[in-house]
Amino acid sequence: MRADVEALDIRDVTANWVNAEALQHQIEQRIAALADLAHTPLFFGRLTYLAPPGTDGAGGTDGAGDAGGTDAAHGAGAANGAARADGRDRADGEAAGAEDDAATTYYIGRRHVHDADGDPMVIDWRAPVSQAFYQASRKQPMDVALRRRFGYTGGELTAYEDEHLTDPTEGDRASRLLQSEIERPRVGPMRDIVATIQPEQDEIVRAGIGGTVCVQGAPGTGKTAVGLHRIAYLLYAHRERLSRTGTLVVGPNRSFLRYIEQVLPALGELQVAQATVDDLVAREGVAVRGTDDAQAARIKGDARMAEVLRRALRSHVTMPTEACVVVRGSRRWRVPAYEIEEIVRQLLDRDMRYGAAREALPQRIAHAVLVRMEQAGEAPDDRVQDAVARNAAVKATVKAVWPPVDPAKLVLRLLSDPEFLAEHAEGLLTADEQKAVVWSRPARSVRSAKWSPADAVLIDEAADLIQRTPSLGHVVLDEAQDLSPMQYRAVGRRCTTGSATVLGDLAQGTTPWATGSWQEALAHLGKPDGLVEELTQGFRVPRQVIAYASRLLPAIAPGLTEATSVREAPGDFSVRAVPAGELDAEVVAACRAALRHEGSIGLIAADARLPALTEALTAAGLSWLAPGEETTPESRLTLVPATLAKGLEYDHVVLDEPAAVVDGEPDERTGLRRLYVALTRAVSGLTVVHAAPLPELLAGTGS
Repeated sequence: MRADVEALDIRDVTANWVNAEALQHQIEQRIAALADLAHTPLFFGRLTYLAPPGTDGAGGTDGAGDAGGTDAAHGAGAANGAARADGRDRADGEAAGAEDDAATTYYIGRRHVHDADGDPMVIDWRAPVSQAFYQASRKQPMDVALRRRFGYTGGELTAYEDEHLTDPTEGDRASRLLQSEIERPRVGPMRDIVATIQPEQDEIVRAGIGGTVCVQGAPGTGKTAVGLHRIAYLLYAHRERLSRTGTLVVGPNRSFLRYIEQVLPALGELQVAQATVDDLVAREGVAVRGTDDAQAARIKGDARMAEVLRRALRSHVTMPTEACVVVRGSRRWRVPAYEIEEIVRQLLDRDMRYGAAREALPQRIAHAVLVRMEQAGEAPDDRVQDAVARNAAVKATVKAVWPPVDPAKLVLRLLSDPEFLAEHAEGLLTADEQKAVVWSRPARSVRSAKWSPADAVLIDEAADLIQRTPSLGHVVLDEAQDLSPMQYRAVGRRCTTGSATVLGDLAQGTTPWATGSWQEALAHLGKPDGLVEELTQGFRVPRQVIAYASRLLPAIAPGLTEATSVREAPGDFSVRAVPAGELDAEVVAACRAALRHEGSIGLIAADARLPALTEALTAAGLSWLAPGEETTPESRLTLVPATLAKGLEYDHVVLDEPAAVVDGEPDERTGLRRLYVALTRAVSGLTVVHAAPLPELLAGTGS
C-alpha cells in the first residue's frame, strides 16, 4: 500500500503549483502513516459471523455507531461482505471450511489493509464490523460464531486461541493470550492496547463526538490508553470534521507526553497535537521563571479570579465627556457625548469580549453619523460608513473611551498594585487572600517580571476576555485531577465549540487545588453536561500492590470505589525496613535485584532524596535514565522524582522512603496522594525500602 502511494505521479493532475504542493504534502503524510512498525503484526484477531453482517438476521454490527470518513468506507465495505479470506489464515493450520466464507470472516488489526485489487484483507479495529471483537460475549454473542486471538513473539505468529461464543458445550475460560499481552514487559514508550481493549473501555472509546466524557479511573485501569484510543476512533469516524477543527492531547508534563507520544502514530494518526497546560498558555514576552507558594497558587487558580480580571478589564472603559465631530469636505457632523455614552452602555450590557466591542464602537459611531447624513438628504453607502469609522476624530474618541489593553500588563498591574486589586476584588477575595497574591516586590515591566505558571494562566484568561481563543474539535485532557479551576477554563477555551475527553483519578490529586469532584471540574471546563464514567477494574497493577496502596483511600479519597485487579499473578511485593545508615545501599541492592527481571525498572523517590541516590547509584556503577528517556535492553533503570511519576509505569518499581515522599508535600493529604501515585506505578513487582516509620495506614506489613 505504501509503495502504491510512493509511485503516484501528480505532475499532470494539478492545476497550479499551489495545488501540487498541497497534494504532495498529503501524499507525504499518507506515506508516513503507512510506515512499518517493527515487531508489530498487522492483525491480532479474527471474527467469524454466523451470517454476513448487515444482512437480515445478522446482529454483528448493531450499535456500532457512525463510522464516517475515508477509512470507515473500507470498514463498511467489509461489513457488506467485501473482505476475502482466500485461504490466507491457513497459517494457523485450520482446514478450509464453512467458517472461511469470505462474507463472514474478518481479520481485525491496527490498520485497514487491502490487497492489490483494493479488497480489504484486514479491517481497522475502529470499523463497525470490528466492535464485536471487543463486545461479544456468551451472553450477547452479537452473531459471532468464533472469536480468535493471535499471539506473537517478536512479530512472528506463535499461537492462537479460539472462543466459540455460540457453542453451549464450551465453558467460560480466561484468555491466556489476553493475559500475557497485558502482562508483557514494558520496555520503551507506552504502546497501544488495541488487542486488549475490554468491553467497558470500548464503550468509552466509541462514545459519540457530540458530548464530553469524563473517565474516573483507578491506577492501572487504562484510562490514558482509553483516551488516546478514543481520539483515534473519533479521527476515524469523523475524519473530515476533525481535520478542519483539529485535535489536541493535554498532559501533565513533557515526560508524560514523551512516554505516550508513539501510541497514536502506531495507529496511523499523525495529526494530533500534544501539549501541557503551560504550553497552551505560553505567550511571547512572558517568561515563566517564578514560583508561587501553595496559598498564592491556590488563590490565583480559583475561578473567582476570572471575575476579578473581568472587572479590571472593564474598568478601562470610561464614559465620554466631549462630542465627536467628523469633518467630511465642507460639512461637519456632530455626535454628542450623551449619544456616544448610550452606545457604550449598550455594548457593555451585551457583555461582548472587550476587543470585539472595541472594534464595534467606531462602526456604531459611524452609523450615527450616517443617520445624520441621510436626514440631511445625502445617500451614503457602506463605503462611506467604513470611511467615517476610520476618521481620525472617531479613532480618537474610541481610544479615549475604550482604550486597547494588553492582557499581560493588566495582570501585571493587578499583582503589583494592591489598591487596583482591592478595587476589583471587593466582595470576591478577602484582604488576606489579596495580600497573598500581590507581589512583595512589584516588577517594572512585563519582560522583567518573574511570572509563575499560575500567572501565565491569568494572562491567558485576560487574553480571552479581550479576544476569543480559537477552538478545536476535540481535546483529551489527561491527569485532569491536578488542574485548578482557572486551568480548566484555559483548556475549556480550546474546545468551546468541540468536545472533550477528561481523564483522571481523584485519589491521585497532588496539588493543593486538586479537583474535589468531576461535576465541579466539568463546570469549570464549560462542559457541565459531560458524562462521568468510572473504571475500577485494573489490568496493570498486581493484586497485592493495589490492595496495599488502597489502604490510603480512606484518607485521600473516601468516596471512591476501591480498584480490583484482573492480574492472575500476585506480583513480587515486599516492604523492607532497614537501618537509617544503610538506606542508600539497600535501595541500590533492591535495584540490582529488580534488574535481574525482564522489563523496565523505576526507582521512585522524593525529590529531596535524588542527590543522595544519584551518588549511591554512581558509586555502585549503575547507570540510569531520566523520566521520558526511552529504555533499551541495555539501559532499563529510570530514576524518577515522585513529582514526575504520575502517568508513568514500570515493570518493577523500587520505592525509596515513603515518609520522605509524604513530607515533600505542603500537607499530609497531598503527601499521601503522592505516595499513592508512587505505589501504583508497578506492573509486575514493587519493593518498598524504608528507614523512617511508614505512614500509619501502611504500617504493619513487611517481608
